[in-house]
Amino acid sequence: MADIWFYHLTSMPLERALPTLLSKTLEREKRAVVMTGIEQRVDAINTLLWTYDAASWLPHGAKSDGDPELQPVWLTDQDENPNGAHFLFLTDRAISEKIADYERVIMLFDDRDRDAVAEARTRWKTWKDEGHKLSYWQQTPQGAWEKKAES
Repeated sequence: MADIWFYHLTSMPLERALPTLLSKTLEREKRAVVMTGIEQRVDAINTLLWTYDAASWLPHGAKSDGDPELQPVWLTDQDENPNGAHFLFLTDRAISEKIADYERVIMLFDDRDRDAVAEARTRWKTWKDEGHKLSYWQQTPQGAWEKKAES
């Protein structure tokens, strides 16, 4: 069973939170798949990870780059794990049927999207009933993460 962490974006957008979380993943020497809900977001996140901070860079790739086995972070809109990732990041309401294949699943959802919040609640119940270990993290106004619940 996977550990599933729900990250509730309340004070900063995905574009600011995701690079930080991916950096921490790589610091732990873990690989990641970032799965988006739509294909166009793959390109947007790909560009973001090249440009989000002039002083740093996150090694990553997508289908357009090729060589998924060489990429520590793989960006996709497909339910795939071609880089042997340990962590799965679900963004833009993406859903995976393969969550049990990962050590950790990180579901990021935006407080401004009521449907995404409702969907996160539904997934919490479903995944809890399936026996996954769950944690709910919410941003403080300063952008730090606070664990608010676990199951």
